[in-house]
Amino acid sequence: MSDSNDAYADNDLREVKQLGMWASIASLSYIFWIVGGMELVERIAYYGVKASAGLYAKAPTSEGGLGISLSDYGVIIAIWAFMQTFIPVFTGGISDRVGYKETIFVSTIIKIAGYLVMAFFPNFYGFLFGAILLAGGTGVFKPGIQGTLVLSTGRQNTSMAWGIFYQVVNIGGFLGPLVAVHMRQLSWDNVFYACAAIISLNFLFLLAYKEPGKEERMERNRKIKAGEIHQEALWRDAWHELKKPVVIYYMLVFAGFWFLFNSLFDVLPIHIAEWVDTSVIVTSLFGAEGTSNGMAQFWLGLDNTGTKVMPEGMLNLNAGMIMTSCFLVAALTAKYRITTAMLGGCLLSILAFVLIGATNAAWMIVLAIAMFSFGEMMISPKKNEFMGNIAPEGKKAMYLGFVMLPQGIGWTLEGYFGPKLYEMFASKEIFSRELLAERGMNPTEISAIPQGEAFTTLVSYTGESEKALTTLLYNTHNIGMAWYIIAAIGTISAVGIYLYGKWLFKLQQQR
Repeated sequence: MSDSNDAYADNDLREVKQLGMWASIASLSYIFWIVGGMELVERIAYYGVKASAGLYAKAPTSEGGLGISLSDYGVIIAIWAFMQTFIPVFTGGISDRVGYKETIFVSTIIKIAGYLVMAFFPNFYGFLFGAILLAGGTGVFKPGIQGTLVLSTGRQNTSMAWGIFYQVVNIGGFLGPLVAVHMRQLSWDNVFYACAAIISLNFLFLLAYKEPGKEERMERNRKIKAGEIHQEALWRDAWHELKKPVVIYYMLVFAGFWFLFNSLFDVLPIHIAEWVDTSVIVTSLFGAEGTSNGMAQFWLGLDNTGTKVMPEGMLNLNAGMIMTSCFLVAALTAKYRITTAMLGGCLLSILAFVLIGATNAAWMIVLAIAMFSFGEMMISPKKNEFMGNIAPEGKKAMYLGFVMLPQGIGWTLEGYFGPKLYEMFASKEIFSRELLAERGMNPTEISAIPQGEAFTTLVSYTGESEKALTTLLYNTHNIGMAWYIIAAIGTISAVGIYLYGKWLFKLQQQR
């Protein structure tokens, strides 16, 4: 082995031939399905809050929302992102040493507390502290779940295992927002109570959970205590792995993609609520009267009158597509090098954001979300497969914690700058206040309008229809610019992924 490869001598950079689709599915153990069930439950609760967080933040206090600016919302999301994605860097190693069952149990208690704090304290600091608890709980939860998955699968079925796992996760991602849509139409605190109840179901799964590789972990701990094995301090051990170029470059090139990715979930629901007439979709499907069918209203994420699609319902196309077809995309991409599949996924996602910026036509937004979803299916399961494969023995959960690092960098930056970009180029609240001033309203009266109520004030002040005013504001502002800037950041990331793939392939050939 050449000197240049000494930095990753104990990493396994081989790509192993995968089993066929049905053979892979048949080879998965019961513990794989148990952790899939736990992740499913956790995601229903998580996305119940995450999908509607921006809508909750900008909703006026008179409607039970937080009534805060998008800049303040960005502060909450940035702190949430930072906590949730950097905690696994350290909790991954703790999970490897303490045990996966123990860390999953503790994380569930922390997450229940987070949802209850959000329900009890409906203000900026209450939501912020609740988000910190949720972030901490998720950061502790993830490495134990993903470490279990790695240890319960083999190299020959990892592609399909991660694909199916991601598909199961998205059943949760699909159901969570639907729960939120209908709970928030009753009252916002019902969303948080429902999510706390849902995550509690994981205590039942834990009764059936048996940690794979527990004997090896216990034996390793015994040898450490007896002095037969020297174990580095956890932070030093993590730092040793993080310094490897294969990890550093991975973090840098994928950060831009995660900026792009999280914008869809943090900012697009607000964009849809403000600028997209989703009643067009309902009219196309059910006619001008909409639908009173309760099943259709629930599964399509419609409002209680059955005349428009709620923003969470629109975005749910993402989870719905992944839920039904991720295993097929996993089977297709198993034939390609991991970095090639991830590059293709990144490019498709970038095109989706350009389309969102170019039009506010409801069906075109549906097409953009569909394009993004295919891109996500090509890239997201692969990131875990990649890190799980190259991780040295005894450090699987630690490396799966590292997966969160580029996501942490990208999501933290997006959490802060994404809502700010939107507020700068596309905020209906700010545009409404400006138009009120143009139409002659007193500046003192404008400043007295509660946060989140500027557009409804504009409608009553001018006597014009909501639709006409929305069209006027959309046509007189460059709203697409925010989305083009986000797409440009993703493009820089795509170039980085391409170069990283070439470098990694060259490295493999030298071994």
